[in-house]
Amino acid sequence: MAKNDIPKDRLTGSLRREAVKKHVAAIHVSGKLTLLQRKLSNVLLLNAYDTLTQAQSFQMDARTLCLMVGYNSNDFETLKQSLRGLAETVAEWDMLDGAGQQEWGVSSLLSYAKLKGGVCEYAYSPALAEKLADPKVFALINLNIQRKFTSGHALALYENCYRFHRTGSTGWWPLETFRRLMGVDDSAYYEVYKHLNAKIIKPAVAEVNRSSNIIVTPEVRKRGRAVVDIRFAISQNPQLAILDLDDGAGHRRAPVYERLREMGVSDRLARQWMQHHGEDTVRAKLDYMASQEGVKSPAKYLAAALRDDYGGKTPAVPAAFNSARALRLRVIRDLAAGRSPTQRDADKRLFLSQVEDPAARADFENHGWMSALNAEAIAAFWQDLFPAAFETG
Repeated sequence: MAKNDIPKDRLTGSLRREAVKKHVAAIHVSGKLTLLQRKLSNVLLLNAYDTLTQAQSFQMDARTLCLMVGYNSNDFETLKQSLRGLAETVAEWDMLDGAGQQEWGVSSLLSYAKLKGGVCEYAYSPALAEKLADPKVFALINLNIQRKFTSGHALALYENCYRFHRTGSTGWWPLETFRRLMGVDDSAYYEVYKHLNAKIIKPAVAEVNRSSNIIVTPEVRKRGRAVVDIRFAISQNPQLAILDLDDGAGHRRAPVYERLREMGVSDRLARQWMQHHGEDTVRAKLDYMASQEGVKSPAKYLAAALRDDYGGKTPAVPAAFNSARALRLRVIRDLAAGRSPTQRDADKRLFLSQVEDPAARADFENHGWMSALNAEAIAAFWQDLFPAAFETG
């Protein structure tokens, strides 16, 4: 391995040690996952991430889950097959632990999954959850970006390169390791580099560079005339960088964000609240809470105030709407309010991914589910999720 694969001047503390280089991408997941299974694994991880090492299991609305990964919302059979595939997929790690001791481990990607009452419940093994929760080990993948991928090999390449995006290079991988990451390690055909390059590397690189927020450039190392190692140089894609998962930079500069973080609210939850309720509403709830005495758990109190809308006014349904439309808007408002913070974030991301008109997108970003320009599309979206909620009489 080349001595300067990862620029040391970008690292601090124990990360500057040579032996910790592979810590950045220590978890290898079989590339044999289908494209939809790979997307599903990312959605499930994002849903669980805030409490990954605290909770023993996680839940997500199954219809929302199907929609987010591109299944028909009623296609539970395909969902079952994909969940089975994740439970049968092995994740392997080999790294130094906090005490400097080498640690090797293996775990199924999901320890269990079940569907009951329209809810998907699942869990990770404690050892794997600990690794997935470490940002030095595993990078969360932007769901808006992954929806653009049409090839499982391209998404696998993106995942394995994106976790190195701050260091600028993956470092050298033996071709055997790279074939395993791409899920073609059991194919004699791809043992020939010419075939691997033509059928896997070139198409995957082209799709990553076209569809994602990074640009990857393959580099090879030879022994004689034979290619033995490969690495990918990584740079930001200026055309798509706005789609990065860290799209909350504006929220993070707001005073309200600082107040939430000082209370102990996680970065992601703070941005979810600000995006869903608006900065003014969150600020009003914070001010109201500050006027109350004996608040023992500010974060829980604020969550309840936002959820149940006390200490402030709920945005009214515009009076100019006719009664049928007003009733529909109230149903939508109540459905949205009843979702968990993670589900609310997923609902908005999923809806926005279906809106192509810039004016309609801007109207939704400003007015949320009350957006007049998106009224019909919003109603169809929620009716697909909860058909019975719109039944009358």
